[in-house]
Amino acid sequence: MAEDQLDASDIRKPTLAPALDRGVRILDLVAKSKTFPSLSDIARELGIARSSAHVLCSTLVQLELLIRRIDQTFQLGPHVMRWSNAFAQQSDVATEFASLWDRETELPGATITLSVFEGKEVVYLAARNSTVSHSLIEFRAGMRLPAAFTATGKAFLSHLNDFEVKRLYPDGLPKALTSTSVQSIDQLIDELAEVRKNGYSVDNQQVAEGIICFGATVLNSINRPIAAIAVSVLAETLSLSDRSQIISDVQRIACQLSRRMGAEL
Repeated sequence: MAEDQLDASDIRKPTLAPALDRGVRILDLVAKSKTFPSLSDIARELGIARSSAHVLCSTLVQLELLIRRIDQTFQLGPHVMRWSNAFAQQSDVATEFASLWDRETELPGATITLSVFEGKEVVYLAARNSTVSHSLIEFRAGMRLPAAFTATGKAFLSHLNDFEVKRLYPDGLPKALTSTSVQSIDQLIDELAEVRKNGYSVDNQQVAEGIICFGATVLNSINRPIAAIAVSVLAETLSLSDRSQIISDVQRIACQLSRRMGAEL
């Protein structure tokens, strides 16, 4: 009888694969570390043998989940960002954004978009067009636009330094979409400096004549951008007070979404 009870108890207990559990703990450690940990740091912090840490870290490097730096320390690898993008696409962040915006702002039903950064473009995951702006541009899921011109794209690009931005555009910017689209790398870098200083981005009729968009990034648990949100309004009807209120709302809701995604703000 006792033996039967033990078996039943064992069934109820979750069984973890030791190697996978340690691998995830290594990724968590690297993600939360303020410096780049070495193999010895990882083994000591997790209380495992250095040889075990070596095997696990080598596997994570091969899978592009970790990068081994020149000084033999470790940082997160590009495969993690693919998962972050997939998480953004599969999560309810789009629904959360629309719900928060309608509930907590004075512009219910406004044109709002959610996008991710891919290459030199932003890819729209979700969009809700207002009847007012629909006649000038219709945003839709799957739509791609040059990041340099869009509010969400500028928000993403502001997380890069000037060298990284120039490296992203070795042949210059894409063809302008409107007469006000940013024309040069230097002009784009100046705009991104303003985004970093102000905490929000602006597409002032750079994608569509007559439409101005305000954007901000949604951060993940390591405070890296996983998505960006934007609100679009008619430029001709936008007053200074409306502009200030929309910017405040975009920043506030982006912070709320970021916290729900695990960011520490």
